[in-house]
Amino acid sequence: MPKSRIRKKADFTPPPAKQATSIKLTSSSWVAPVMLALFLIGLVWIVVFYVTDGTLPIKSLRNWNIVVGFGFIAAGFGVSTQWK
Repeated sequence: MPKSRIRKKADFTPPPAKQATSIKLTSSSWVAPVMLALFLIGLVWIVVFYVTDGTLPIKSLRNWNIVVGFGFIAAGFGVSTQWK
């Protein structure tokens, strides 16, 4: 039986080392206070609405006061996307 040919393997060359890039992970100083303030305003708005049986914060909005409170909370989540 004939002997098979031996294939030459190419020498392994590792990929070049990647250069480390510095990433700036600082957020503006206004982001965290505004985010927390919006969360608290929304929470207080909803709690005041329930505690006062709908007479406060704005009586003419009736149950829409809940939507306003959740709107503040949603805005807080929107601002939180800027926090690094």
